[in-house]
Amino acid sequence: MTISLIFKIGAVGIIVSLLNQVLKHSGRDDQAYLVSLAGLLIVLSWIVPYVYELFQNINALFNIGGM
Repeated sequence: MTISLIFKIGAVGIIVSLLNQVLKHSGRDDQAYLVSLAGLLIVLSWIVPYVYELFQNINALFNIGGM
């Protein structure tokens, strides 16, 4: 995991929060919800490979699975 990933997640958080505030103040709560959901899905798509790698390393460390 690199530091650039943390900065990208922070940037997505800032953009999503700004868009969320603008949309809520203009009365478009449904679109604000969708923007928040889209931001969450983007960040999760970046994080999932690292979580998978973590579980693979833990599996190899403890030799789980009967190998």
